[in-house]
Amino acid sequence: MEESTLIRRASQGDAASFNALMATHERRMYAVALRMCGNHEDAQDCLQEAMLRVYRAISGFKSQSSFSTWVYRITMNACLDELRKRKNRPNTSLDGLLDGGFSPTDAGESPDGYAQRQELRRALLECIRELPEDMRAAVVLRDVEGYAYEEIAGMLDANVGTIKSRISRGRERLREKIGARAELFDRPDV
Repeated sequence: MEESTLIRRASQGDAASFNALMATHERRMYAVALRMCGNHEDAQDCLQEAMLRVYRAISGFKSQSSFSTWVYRITMNACLDELRKRKNRPNTSLDGLLDGGFSPTDAGESPDGYAQRQELRRALLECIRELPEDMRAAVVLRDVEGYAYEEIAGMLDANVGTIKSRISRGRERLREKIGARAELFDRPDV
């Protein structure tokens, strides 16, 4: 069924149409939430909140942007709201490690190598989380998720020049933060 038909039906309360719409966007919405939140639990919470917001607001969707841009904007806003509430509450669980691909029986990587790679990943995520929210959102959407500047502008409700500036300043701050942790990022063994 065509997306415009699903949108029309979902806005009239058809749950099956809404579910079909969300099924096509859920994976990317979750990926955005995970990059913004940094852990699976908060990302899942943000995804659920974003889906609730989409459900409540779909009757007001005016097709001024693509549906995907509108959905990702709602997802980003749910993440930003959550981040403002929680302010970086780090947590690591065995389930999280297993979801991230760790396998205690993986013969391809030593425990030391895995630990070093995870340390590097945590340090990079921490550097990203330390960015101001507007820069973080723009950098994550561009450099991690690969969206075009115009799409990001639509998602964050800003003009393209502002988005390019946020990305540039965010990248510069990341370079500074990474430079301050050169002992982690300059290791040849990782």
